[in-house]
Amino acid sequence: MLNRYIVKDGKKLRYGYTTGSCAAAAAKGAAILAVRGERPVKVAIDTPKGWRLEIPIEAWDVGENYVLCTVRKDGGDDPDVTHGILVEARCELIDEPRIEIRGGKGVGIVTKRGLQVPPNHPAINPVPRMMIQREVTEVLPKDVGAIITISVPRGEEIAKKTFNPRLGIVGGISILGTSGIVEPMSEEALKDSLALEISMAAEEGKDRLVLVPGNYGRDIAMAYYGLPEDMLIKTSNFVGFMLEKCVEYGIKQVLMIGHIGKFVKLAGGIFHTHSKVADGRLEILGANLALLGANPEDIRELFQCVTTEAALEVIEKKGFEHIYGFLCDKAEEKSAQYVHHQLEVGIIMFSMEKKILGIGKKGKRLLEAFQNE
Repeated sequence: MLNRYIVKDGKKLRYGYTTGSCAAAAAKGAAILAVRGERPVKVAIDTPKGWRLEIPIEAWDVGENYVLCTVRKDGGDDPDVTHGILVEARCELIDEPRIEIRGGKGVGIVTKRGLQVPPNHPAINPVPRMMIQREVTEVLPKDVGAIITISVPRGEEIAKKTFNPRLGIVGGISILGTSGIVEPMSEEALKDSLALEISMAAEEGKDRLVLVPGNYGRDIAMAYYGLPEDMLIKTSNFVGFMLEKCVEYGIKQVLMIGHIGKFVKLAGGIFHTHSKVADGRLEILGANLALLGANPEDIRELFQCVTTEAALEVIEKKGFEHIYGFLCDKAEEKSAQYVHHQLEVGIIMFSMEKKILGIGKKGKRLLEAFQNE
């Protein structure tokens, strides 16, 4: 267990270590056993973050021409689907001074361009490869080399719960990590994963995408509008970040489909839609109702609502349903301004009942174009 902590939102959260660190520790442990005949209880490795880790060894195995070392991943207080999995490294010594790193069972194979690893290679990213190389080199005698094979026994099963299938990585998980350390509740890690999908789409020649915050938007895009799954990318709450990434990777047109509780914020110029960053939903609704002629009593009633869904009941009771298209147009304008008009953005808003509330002017045109593509 890594006994380092960070305090976030008043909570003490423990750091963990990546699959890359696990692979490096397992590889070093296997090399120690192969060269020295020792079976240490822990293996010390250096991480790119500058922290030196002592990672416990879960198991050993000795074969006729190889040794095997197993490490269990500890994700700290940011547990994802790989938390607790076993990562194995098999070491075969060779009579030439080189280290060859291979992917074994449960490590995915890259099939598409746009990732850090080229197609037809095991999904062991450059930083974990560097870590494995460095740690094993530290152990080997001068004129001795090794073939290191990294495996994840449950990797193929676990990969189905990750982004890998969408990224064209088949047969297992990726061995990842740029710092070697998992930071609890890491927003940056999630953003990197989301942006990677835009990079992949651009590599495939796409210049039109459909962005959705979550599963509801995805369902509407596919089931209601018949849009193809390979056009859809989730944004989570990072709408502004994802629009910027679309510009960076050369995307020209984006249709965004989301719940009004998220997307009304765009009409107010809020592009990180998590409530802890900014809320203002009722304020934006109230201001725009006033622009459309609502009286003060109507707006006071709106401000008594706790949720956006409750606010919709007030809006419709007062006969102001036309606000939805008005908000969509504003959200389109604000989105274009956010990326300095380098991207054409259309907006569709819906309610929790998956009822379409409004479509912006650009949204109507883009939707028709996307459906006819």
